[in-house]
Amino acid sequence: MQNLPSMQEIREFLTADLQAVNQQIKNEMTSEVPLAEIVMEYAVSSGGKRFRPMLTVLCAGLFNCQEENIHIAAAMVEFIHTATLLHDDVVDESDKRRGRDSVNAAFSNAAAVLVGDYFYTRAFQMMVRIGNTEVLQTMANATNLIAAGEIMQLEHTHNPDINEERYWRVIELKTAVLFSAACRNGAVLAGANAQQIEKLTEYGKLLGMAFQIADDVLDYTGDAEKIGKSLGDDLAEGKPTLPLIRALSVLQNTDKERLYNIIKEGKREDIAEVLQLLAKTDALEYSRQKALEIAAKAADILQDFPETKAREYLAAIPFISVIRSS
Repeated sequence: MQNLPSMQEIREFLTADLQAVNQQIKNEMTSEVPLAEIVMEYAVSSGGKRFRPMLTVLCAGLFNCQEENIHIAAAMVEFIHTATLLHDDVVDESDKRRGRDSVNAAFSNAAAVLVGDYFYTRAFQMMVRIGNTEVLQTMANATNLIAAGEIMQLEHTHNPDINEERYWRVIELKTAVLFSAACRNGAVLAGANAQQIEKLTEYGKLLGMAFQIADDVLDYTGDAEKIGKSLGDDLAEGKPTLPLIRALSVLQNTDKERLYNIIKEGKREDIAEVLQLLAKTDALEYSRQKALEIAAKAADILQDFPETKAREYLAAIPFISVIRSS
């Protein structure tokens, strides 16, 4: 992990591409309904990092592809991601997203749900315009699996009995699937062969899982201003996360019983006590190490690709995702 490039360096390398993606996003946010345009603009201007679009562009860049459809595909993935965030905030009853009022708090639950649907359907219109059946199939499968992951997570809300195996499946579906689809689309549209496409699909999945574990750790270690949400949000929302699962497997007697009950109750005001219990275990370090192991597997997948800036940055991104502070 020595001499990792910064995300700012990567974004500067992708300046022209990201400008094209942002312009594509702007072009697609049109509607005969003024409220839809207002809410869409609010949602996409909330400080998103365009992380998934970057993956589409970089994976295509491995093959020196400059096709216009790459930017459409990158914008499409961002629309799908934004739709999931709007719906998540309604389900989780969240009032903050990236440090400001969430769409449901700023407008209404109804507006968030309906504009989320609008993002989804506009994304599928963009897929049809791209005209690649493999991209269409990838995104149809991805959106279905993401929904399955969210339902699976809901099923385990405030469930202290969830195990690691189930946790891995939840984060694969609700988070890693879209990372994987973003990478796969870039490879497909760039004309990669079947083996290369499958490798980049797996790379995206592993990256997404490492990213989500790091996100789970930040809920107990991050700076609320940097991460754009209050510490303990995951606890209050009853989300099963690796630090809690690990801590429950290590704690004994009254400590274990107390954490078990806190997870079931899901009160944000218990966050200080949870942090004290986590400190008695290796749960946070264990989770970080798991994320780093998965990040290393993702980076290793890229070894057979040509040595380009795109490969260098793709290999660095999993580690950057794990050590980030927001």
